[in-house]
Amino acid sequence: MNGGNIPVFQPFSPETASISHLFILVLIICVVILGIVVAMIGKALFSFRSKPGSPDPVPHFGNRKLEITWTVGPILIIVCLFTLTVRGMHQSDPAADRQPDLIVIGHQWWWEVCYPQTGVVTANEIHIPIGRQWLVRLESADVIHDFWVPALARKIQTIPGLTNHIWLEADAPGTYDGECAEYCGAQHSWMRFCVIAESPAAYNDWLLEQARPAAIPTMESARNGLENFQAFNCINCHSIRGVSGAANAGPDLTHLASRASLGGGVLSNTGSNLFRWLKNPQAFKPGCFMPDLKLTDTQARALVSYLDTPQ
Repeated sequence: MNGGNIPVFQPFSPETASISHLFILVLIICVVILGIVVAMIGKALFSFRSKPGSPDPVPHFGNRKLEITWTVGPILIIVCLFTLTVRGMHQSDPAADRQPDLIVIGHQWWWEVCYPQTGVVTANEIHIPIGRQWLVRLESADVIHDFWVPALARKIQTIPGLTNHIWLEADAPGTYDGECAEYCGAQHSWMRFCVIAESPAAYNDWLLEQARPAAIPTMESARNGLENFQAFNCINCHSIRGVSGAANAGPDLTHLASRASLGGGVLSNTGSNLFRWLKNPQAFKPGCFMPDLKLTDTQARALVSYLDTPQ
């Protein structure tokens, strides 16, 4: 997935801005401390090094002012860092006091995205309107994953049997890259997703389109693809709204043609790539749980005609 020209580590939300500001403040404090330490060491090296014929240095036993300084100074620095950290935590992760706007479930190796108010389910693409703070509930269907959109939100784990919450918000429209940041198996590196932030009007249009059931195919090739989808094992793992049940071993394929990528980001979503993926998914994502169904070229093209048709 490609977020265009959006810098990955530049903050584009109040939550990530608070983390970025905290990092910069802590970095400045650490650089100042380093500068003081280096200056003191440099002075000691050049002012007090031994010279030929110099007498032995006179030892000093105790210096109350110096001891108070190097005791109180670090304590004040620690208190300062602690205060800044608590403030940053409060700004980046405020308490959740309402029902989630989104439910994101980590799977090996893809992300299920549910909009509970409308029943819309998609995969690996999260659409949000700009300027609105979204509460996201995070879950895992199998192992520990880690949800991370560097430009919009902090890292947070998805843990089997537990739920976590995070705020997701974007100040500007754009496509923001995200990924799993916790090693979770063979295809961890291809468990990518994106957050598409758009104007409220564009978001509402997208949501209305996604809420519609899949269109009934009219072309013969697409009708054959629907028959193949129902006849083969596809229907046991994937759902299409209005066609099959609630299987979620694999991504929901309703309105698949509207998505930008396939296989958690491993391929861009084009007709030719979808054909190649259906013919042999293991060639592009070894170890993924989608089997090679041994489709003929005719069967694969029919499935592409059905799945790749705007619905």
